[in-house]
Amino acid sequence: MRRASFFLAAIAALALLLTPGLADARAGGGGSFGSRGSRTWSAPPATNTAPSGGQTFQRSMTPNAPSPSPGFGAPMGGQGFGGRSPFVSGLLGGLIGAGIGGLLFGHGFLGGGGLGFGGFLGFLLQIFLIVMVIRFVLGWLRNRNPATAGGPGLFGRTGFPGGFGGGGGAAPPAGPPLAIAPADYQAFEQLLIAVQAAWTARDLAALQRIATPEMVSVLAEQLAEQTSQGVHNSVTEVRLLQGDLAEAWAENGREYATVAMRFSMIDVTQDAAGRVVDGSPQEHVTTTELWTFLRVPGGHWVLSAIQQTR
Repeated sequence: MRRASFFLAAIAALALLLTPGLADARAGGGGSFGSRGSRTWSAPPATNTAPSGGQTFQRSMTPNAPSPSPGFGAPMGGQGFGGRSPFVSGLLGGLIGAGIGGLLFGHGFLGGGGLGFGGFLGFLLQIFLIVMVIRFVLGWLRNRNPATAGGPGLFGRTGFPGGFGGGGGAAPPAGPPLAIAPADYQAFEQLLIAVQAAWTARDLAALQRIATPEMVSVLAEQLAEQTSQGVHNSVTEVRLLQGDLAEAWAENGREYATVAMRFSMIDVTQDAAGRVVDGSPQEHVTTTELWTFLRVPGGHWVLSAIQQTR
């Protein structure tokens, strides 16, 4: 019984260490979701603003993904502990498997003896070291591919509103291209700010006017999760720092544009008593995302997808 209790406590401690925090609590939660028409399952090409290109979607209502995916309803946020790398998955599985075997045979999680108080502290230290090693490996895997395009250009270099530049590296997939005018870039910047403002106000009616039903559904789900956790995320002082076009095209009576945007904001999460539980009310943070917008010809742009960079 004592050994079983210790084993359960160990698993709980490991779960706490691996549980993601409230970082990336902005609209979208740092995840990749939505739809890009027939290009949903093709990653956006690299641009000067996003030189590594965009991630494929973690969830989307668009069917016929070329490879198995979590599907609509999978958890939001990053790719999960271990990402998609077989090496990391194997490393984590081997470490935990070895630790469980050590516990069952009375040798400790990594072969150390004893289940006393000192042994328990040593056990937690071992778990911490394991997690740090795996996080280091994950970071190395995320950054092992060099950028495929040139460095970022100057803000507003091409004269487009909001600092949008002239596009990226890889050629877009075949299909009718779409010309994007300066007024369109201005609309994209305004939608970036409007979405974060509606998110902060928890205004679903406002989101319904500026986003597709799929996007509203996912954002509403994330807001409900915050309510369940007793926290409220606010994203204010949103400033577009740099942006450029990844690709734009027309299909089936709709027009699409995917743009890379690097922007800063104050991203803070507070509990019901107003205490800050994540972020800073004074410090701006910066991120880069790819947003896809759609419209019917002659209509207004609405948000159709958010993707993280690789």
